[in-house]
Amino acid sequence: MAIAVVAAAVVLGVATTGLLAASDAFHGSTPDSQRRSARCAPPAAAGSVVDVTVGDMGHMMGRPDHSRPGWHGMDAMYLVAHPAKVPAGRVTIRVVNTGALVHEVVVLPLPAGQGAGERATGPTGRVSEAGSLGEASRTCGAGAGHGIASGAAAWTTVTLRPGRYELLCNYPDHYAAGMYAELDVTG
Repeated sequence: MAIAVVAAAVVLGVATTGLLAASDAFHGSTPDSQRRSARCAPPAAAGSVVDVTVGDMGHMMGRPDHSRPGWHGMDAMYLVAHPAKVPAGRVTIRVVNTGALVHEVVVLPLPAGQGAGERATGPTGRVSEAGSLGEASRTCGAGAGHGIASGAAAWTTVTLRPGRYELLCNYPDHYAAGMYAELDVTG
């Protein structure tokens, strides 16, 4: 039984990755069809724009087992940002949640020598948000809220200096499941 479940999770993960690659989700901006299908759309952007797509496999991911990091199927989560490099100044981060679960995007500076995905998670499955420059977590709105509902959009505008930043979902265990991306800001 366990082998069948693992095999199904692998097949599902490969199929999802294939679909995302075929739709150019890894290399292009958020497809216009996803923006149009979101329940709401962000207003005109200020400065540079980074389109972020967040999602998951929803109910097919299994139930949480907080006795270990993540749980069966947590690798079926994603956070894809495009472009990955923008000029310094005002940056609007537009997020569309294509998954079934609630997500958010937090903007944190990356310390020298640290890569995206290398932050320590605490016992709650979250990383420290100390030094956060902003977040998009208000369904159909700007800034902080209670999470981006399935099928909805959220956005935030921040002023970024040259450097490396991490965009991440800080819902419990989502970061450990791979919901992060690096954003490079050039001078």
